[in-house]
Amino acid sequence: MSLPIIYVVSDSVGETAELVTKAAISQFNGSGMTLKRFPYVEDKEHIDEVLSLVTMDKAMVAYTLVKPEMREYMKEQAIQEGIHAVDLIGPVMDQIQIYSGKTPLCEPGLVRKLDEDYFKKVEAIEFAVKYDDGRDPRGILKADIVLIGVSRTSKTPLSQYLAHKRLKVANVPLVPEVDPPEELYKVQLEKCFGLKISPEKLNNIRRERLISLGLNDKASYANIERIKEELTFFDKVVSKINCPVIDVTNKAVEETANVILNFIQKRRA
Repeated sequence: MSLPIIYVVSDSVGETAELVTKAAISQFNGSGMTLKRFPYVEDKEHIDEVLSLVTMDKAMVAYTLVKPEMREYMKEQAIQEGIHAVDLIGPVMDQIQIYSGKTPLCEPGLVRKLDEDYFKKVEAIEFAVKYDDGRDPRGILKADIVLIGVSRTSKTPLSQYLAHKRLKVANVPLVPEVDPPEELYKVQLEKCFGLKISPEKLNNIRRERLISLGLNDKASYANIERIKEELTFFDKVVSKINCPVIDVTNKAVEETANVILNFIQKRRA
């Protein structure tokens, strides 16, 4: 006896239909069944072609077709040809429509679009981690946004917040004793943002940081004169780059992010 064959038919890529069918097959220990995927079945003629192959192989069909007329045609033709066919998505869509009172979009491929959006977000988060704190200056020219500022101006949390908006962000700390990377002066002006903060606010933040680490809050890291020196260096760098500067002294990360996003939207407009 020939091995059972299941035709997986979809009006999109067919990943959902195949995944559900494989999950069902797993309950039969696989049973040596063969899957044949037929993606992008978008018209009735294509359905007829697939069903003729199904008949030849004495196979069954598992399908995800979101357009009502396509689902109905598949159902009618399968019954007419005596083919075992199961609609994997139609009944769920129908029940959701009844329950919610909303009309489905009936647009193929929306799940994949959502997946792509998700993976873009993951990619942006991984980028922010890789190019955090100036650890690899090569990321500066690859980034959608470059943040510069002295230590403790929220560069890292801001990078992660913007990454969740699918933006690739690199951030560079500015220290008087270290020359900024050459790439910083090559980045497109509209991509770079300086993060400014008042000396007093930064002093408080750094002292609290040292205390949380169990260190002496009198260290030079939190010394007000040292902080002013760093901020003077910051001013020199941003004036040379001539990039926008955002005062983050009394801003939450979300507020700073919104300022940057508004900048971007206005430039695109």
